[in-house]
Amino acid sequence: MNKSILPIFLFILLWTTLSAQKIKIACVGNSITYGAGVVNREKNAYPAQLQAMLGNNYQVMNFGVSGTTLLKKGNNPYWNTIAYKKALESKPDIVFIKLGTNDSKFINRSFYNEFESDYKELIKSFSESGIHPRIVLLLPIPSFLADSNSIYDPVIKQQIIPRIKTVAYQTKSEIIDLYSLFLDQSDLLPDKIHPSSLGATIIAKRLYEAVKLNEKGAYDIFSLLKEDKKISSFNGFECADFTFSGRACKVVKPKVTAIGKPWVWRARFWGHEPQTDVSLLERGFHVVYCDVAELFGNTEAINLWNKFYNLMQQCGLSKKAVLEGMSRGGVYIYNWALANPGKVACIYADAPVLDLKSWPGGQKSAGAREPWEDFKKDYNLSEEQAINFKNNPLDRAKEIAKLGFPMLHVVGDVDDVVPIAENTTPFEQQVLVAGGNIQVIHKPTINHHPHSLPNPTPITNFILHATGYKVNFAKIPAPGAEYRSGAGWTGKDDWWAQFDNIDSVMMLKAPLDVLFLGNSITQGTGGHRTRLLYRPGFDAFNQVFGNFKWESAGIAGDRTQNVLWRLQNGAYAKARPKVMVLTIGVNNFIDNDDADEIASGILSIVNWVNINMPATKLVLTGPLPTGIKKNEERRKKYNQIHVLLTKVSNKSFVYLPINEPFMLPNGDLDPVKYGSDGIHLQAEGYRAWAQALKPTITKLLDNK
Repeated sequence: MNKSILPIFLFILLWTTLSAQKIKIACVGNSITYGAGVVNREKNAYPAQLQAMLGNNYQVMNFGVSGTTLLKKGNNPYWNTIAYKKALESKPDIVFIKLGTNDSKFINRSFYNEFESDYKELIKSFSESGIHPRIVLLLPIPSFLADSNSIYDPVIKQQIIPRIKTVAYQTKSEIIDLYSLFLDQSDLLPDKIHPSSLGATIIAKRLYEAVKLNEKGAYDIFSLLKEDKKISSFNGFECADFTFSGRACKVVKPKVTAIGKPWVWRARFWGHEPQTDVSLLERGFHVVYCDVAELFGNTEAINLWNKFYNLMQQCGLSKKAVLEGMSRGGVYIYNWALANPGKVACIYADAPVLDLKSWPGGQKSAGAREPWEDFKKDYNLSEEQAINFKNNPLDRAKEIAKLGFPMLHVVGDVDDVVPIAENTTPFEQQVLVAGGNIQVIHKPTINHHPHSLPNPTPITNFILHATGYKVNFAKIPAPGAEYRSGAGWTGKDDWWAQFDNIDSVMMLKAPLDVLFLGNSITQGTGGHRTRLLYRPGFDAFNQVFGNFKWESAGIAGDRTQNVLWRLQNGAYAKARPKVMVLTIGVNNFIDNDDADEIASGILSIVNWVNINMPATKLVLTGPLPTGIKKNEERRKKYNQIHVLLTKVSNKSFVYLPINEPFMLPNGDLDPVKYGSDGIHLQAEGYRAWAQALKPTITKLLDNK
C-alpha cells in the first residue's frame, strides 16, 4: 500500500470502527421532531439537544418530516417519505416514534379505524429491520389551537392518545407521556402547536432519562404471583388483577424494570388522576394496589397490608415502598407507615385526610354520614369516643416526623371537603417543628378535586429524588437553548451566537487577567462583547477592574449544565485567564432542581476547571442571593446551596459567598441594588458586587 495513503486508510478504519460502536437512535416523527419553529433547529431541535446531552457514544438521527401522519391514508403519510426509508436503513438501536399530531386534523379522522393497525405495522417494520431495536412511542404534546378542523387537542386527547396506548399495550412497546409535560407550558408553544427550543429541551431531557434508564433486565413479576390473574391494560402497561386474602389487588409492571425494583403503593381510588403513576411506570417503577376500603387504616387494614407487603417482598420488589394516598388514603398510608417505619421510602399525600374528625366527621365542613358510621364501626367507637378520637395521623405528627422519610402533600387551598386548615396545615407545622421533612404544593383556586397536578413533574421529581432515581441534569453537560430577544442580545441572536461571540472575544484578548463566568447576572457586566444590547454593570466593573484585561462570559438563562458544556467545548482553557469568577445556579431553580443537585452541578464545574485549567485561580461565589423577602422559598434554597458548598470548600478554589452587600438590615434584598424580580442586579447592585470581589481578585493577581 502506498505510504501516503496509509494514514488516510487508518483514519477511515478508525472512524468506521468508532461509528459502528455508537448506540444509534432514530427520532421518527413530524414537524415537532424536525424542529419546525425552533430557532436554529439544526442545533436546537430535540434530537440535536439529545445528541449533545448523550455525547459521543451515541448517534442521534433526526428523521422528522413536517406535516406527516401515522395513517397510511392520511393527507401526508410518513410512510411515503424518504426519511422513513433512511430511518429503516440506519438500523437503529433505539427508535423514538412521535406521530399522531397531524392525524388529529379533520381531513384524517375518517380513517381512525385503521390507526392502530397502521401503527403496529410501523413498529413491525423497525422490529424486523435486523437488530430488533428498543421502540418507544411518544404521546403527542397538546395543541392550544382553537380551530377544530386543524390540529385539535380534544381529538388528540380523546381519540389519538387512547389508540397509541392500546398499541403500546398490544405490542409491548415502551411509551412516554409527553402530553402531560406540556399541559401547563403553553408559553413554550409560540404558535400553539410547535415547542420552542426551550420546549424542545423538555423533550430531550425526558428522552435522555429513557435512554439512560438503569434497567434490571428481563423481569416478570406476574410469573411470581401464584394467584389467578386477569391481565388488562393500564394506560398502555400490563396490569394484573387478582384476589389476595379476600381483597381485590392490582400490580402494574413497567416495560423496563429499574435496578432495585422500586414501587409505588397506591392506597385508594385506583386509576384516578393516574399521571404520576404513569410517569413512574415509564421510569421502571411497579405500581400496586390492595383494596382495604372501607377500614380507615385500622388494625385490620394494617394487618392486611402487612400480608400484601410480604407478598410484594416475595415477588422481589424493593424493601421500601413509595406510599401514595389521595383523600382518605392519607389515613391509610400514614397509619401503615407508623406501624412499618423501615419500609417507607417516601410519602406522597394528595388532599389527604389526616383527622377523621374533620372528614368524615365534619368538624367545620359538611362531613359524610355513612363513612362516619363506617369509621366508628371500624374502630369500635361510640359517638362520644369518635368525637374525641386521638389516634389520627394529625395527632401523631411528631412521631411521623421522627421516622425520617420525606413527605410531599399536594393540596387545594379552597378544599371544603377536607379543609387544609384542619389537616395538612397543622400537620405541616408540627412536622417542621419536630424536624421532619415535608413539602407542600398549594393549588390556590382548587377545591378537593381534581387531585394531583395536570403536569405531574414536581410530584414525580420528588419521588425520584427521595428514592435515588432522579437524573441530576444540573451536572450533565448540555448547550443552552435560549433564543429570547428579552435576553439582551442583538438582532435575532440565540444562545449559540453568544457562545461563539464569547469565544472570539476571549481569544482576541488572551491571556486574560480576569474572566467572569455565569448567567444573565454576569452577562450584565457586559465586558467587551459585540452582541449585547444591555450591560447595566459595565461602568461599575470597568471602573473597578479596568486596569486588568477582563471579560464577561455570562449568557442569559444558563444553568450549571450549560456552563459545564461551554467549558468543555469552548475556548476558555485557551484564553488562559489568571482568575475566573464563577457565579451560577439561580436558573436551575426554574427547573425545580433541588439544592443538593445544584450544588453538585456547581462542583462539577469546579472539578473540571481544577483539572483542565490548573493555572487559573477559581473564585466561586455560587448563586447570588435571590428572593426579595428573607423567608421566601427561593432564599431557603439559596441558603441550602451555600451550606452544602461550605462543607466542601478547599484550597483548590476560593469560596467567596457574597450576600451582606445586597441586604437590608432585616434580611430582605435591597431594592436599590436588586430588580423587582429578586434575581437581577441594578447598577448599584453591580457596584456593590464589584467592590466585594475587588480585594480577593486583586490579591490573587498580585500573587501571580
